[in-house]
Amino acid sequence: MHAPMTLLKGFTWILAFQCAGEVIAQLVSGLWPGPVIGMLMLAFVLIWRPLREPVSSAANALLPHLSLLFVPIGVGVLLHTDLIMRSGWTLLAVLVLSTWIGLAVTALVLRMLWQKSSETEHSE
Repeated sequence: MHAPMTLLKGFTWILAFQCAGEVIAQLVSGLWPGPVIGMLMLAFVLIWRPLREPVSSAANALLPHLSLLFVPIGVGVLLHTDLIMRSGWTLLAVLVLSTWIGLAVTALVLRMLWQKSSETEHSE
């Protein structure tokens, strides 16, 4: 198949799953954001090769431009500097605490996996 056509099919699949996620989010009173629901559905069907190849092509085309997705965040930070100034210490504490919790959980999971791996090697 021609490369631009594969790319277009990949973008179409990504947008179709995002739209389906939005519809589901609206029907279920928006418990989760639509794009998250769509992404989860897409992750489950990526085992199907005819879908995986075009989505992979579209993802590879988007990766070099990933930094553009941070522009809205930067604009939001600049627009809400007064809120950040008022809640700065709280935000900093939450960021530091959540980072440390994430690191600790990752370290514990890694240690557990290493132990299981070494037990498997010794038993063979």
